[in-house]
Amino acid sequence: MTAEQIREHDAMTCRACGNEERASEGYPCVDCGTFICVVCNMKGVVRCRECQAKQGAGAPNASA
Repeated sequence: MTAEQIREHDAMTCRACGNEERASEGYPCVDCGTFICVVCNMKGVVRCRECQAKQGAGAPNASA
């Protein structure tokens, strides 16, 4: 195997915004643990899209 054949890919897709970022520069979703990029985290995003949708869908029922 040559150096050209070895390709490390240290990136993950952010489950909040969909961007691919370095895996070491991110945080887990507070509910399910999936990857949230550092940019989203700096914007205050702490949940992935799916968990945020679940929380938003459950909130009106809880107060009704």
